[in-house]
Amino acid sequence: MNSDTLRYRLLDAQLSLAREKRRAVILLLTGHAVTHKGQVVNRLNHWLENRHTEVHALGPSSEEQSRPYWWRYWRRVPDRGRIGIFIHGWYGDALFARAERRLSPGAFQDRLAEIRAFEAELAAEGVVLLKLWTDIGRREQRCHLAELQQDPARAWQVGVNEWQRHGQHAVIEAIGRKLRDDTQAPHAPWERLPFREPGEQLARAARLLLAAMEHPPEPPAATLATLPHEAPGVPSLGRASAAVEVRLDKADYRERLAHGQARLAANAREIARRRIPAVIAFEGHDAAGKGGSIHRVTAALDARQYRVHRIGAPSDEELALPWGWRFWRRLPADGRIAIFDRSWYGRVLVERVEGLASEAQWRRAYGEIHHFEQQLLAHGGVLIKLFLAIDKDEQLRRFEARAATPHKRHKLTDEDWRNRERWDDYQLAIDEMFARTHLPGAEWSLIACDDKRRARLAVLERVNERLEARLASAV
Repeated sequence: MNSDTLRYRLLDAQLSLAREKRRAVILLLTGHAVTHKGQVVNRLNHWLENRHTEVHALGPSSEEQSRPYWWRYWRRVPDRGRIGIFIHGWYGDALFARAERRLSPGAFQDRLAEIRAFEAELAAEGVVLLKLWTDIGRREQRCHLAELQQDPARAWQVGVNEWQRHGQHAVIEAIGRKLRDDTQAPHAPWERLPFREPGEQLARAARLLLAAMEHPPEPPAATLATLPHEAPGVPSLGRASAAVEVRLDKADYRERLAHGQARLAANAREIARRRIPAVIAFEGHDAAGKGGSIHRVTAALDARQYRVHRIGAPSDEELALPWGWRFWRRLPADGRIAIFDRSWYGRVLVERVEGLASEAQWRRAYGEIHHFEQQLLAHGGVLIKLFLAIDKDEQLRRFEARAATPHKRHKLTDEDWRNRERWDDYQLAIDEMFARTHLPGAEWSLIACDDKRRARLAVLERVNERLEARLASAV
């Protein structure tokens, strides 16, 4: 097809994408230096309706360096109906860091595994991925660099970095081949973009993008996370005793509470000083006391250091993006604390039990959760996962007490009663969640909550223990 026909078909496909809002598209270009990547992207952006297009050429920033690596890309994933274009992106980071030996061979392999997981998650959530490797021979690259340098209008395109990449041509070629081989997938294919006149490269890129939009690949199949090896250490509601025979005296409780909060305040100041991020995730039965426990934790903290995220039904904005986006975007900066009142585990609990997620979605979520938590830990953060449990009779007593108390009635909803009717289904989902996500560094703490006072002290104790263990490991 001629250039005009190709342009009109591409624009029509993009406008259909924007109207239907069924999927997003990511086009990524990486490869050798001085291969017209910038010109191709500029012209392609001119062909497209740029109100539905986002172009990203990222450099380092202090905000991004203070969070796990993948945060910078998750926050830029395009909404359904939009196209995101990345110049180099996560591949450029890995490619050049390995070429410059800032990544060891083992760390490079780990990064490629992270890339595969990231792209599989995006594809499963309706993101179409197209990756272009820009090719140029070493001799041709040298001639092109010299030509650019001699042209006053284009000499600005050539600097020390471009000549350095030329000197690394053989290394980049070898690393690029390994990179492409290890990350090639039906849902995230690689295509080559040979060095040609920019108009020819534009036409090839446009045809490939058009094909990706008109005939998107099938998403990857769901896979389950590996069960932990030490099964006896995994919490289980069936083995837990939530009941407490002797209730804690109020005076004793107040004294121990003040001690636990003072200890937490000191630990929080220290993780702030050492710039260690912390994430505390609260899950549990309805009426188990998550809100009260969170209040006792935050009462010990400087309000400038923490933020509480109450996770409920997703907003329209969140529904337009992959499921994991709303949790990645809430990760704390170094030295800060994020507290989640409900969390990403809703996918394998309420969404699973209530049929709000398909079986493929909630089964796939175990692997996505593992990847998410490992990224936080790899960044040096501390993850504290607390499940607050009560027995069925105690829950009924608390529901009835809330219904009879004017200032607490708002806490009891029709959804709480519906969830109670499916108690056994939730118990099964909770135990499977423990079995599949109780992993080193991301262990679950099961808190017995029939006695609220003991439960609040247990929450403070567990948070302090985990923070102190992290601080001791950083010495």
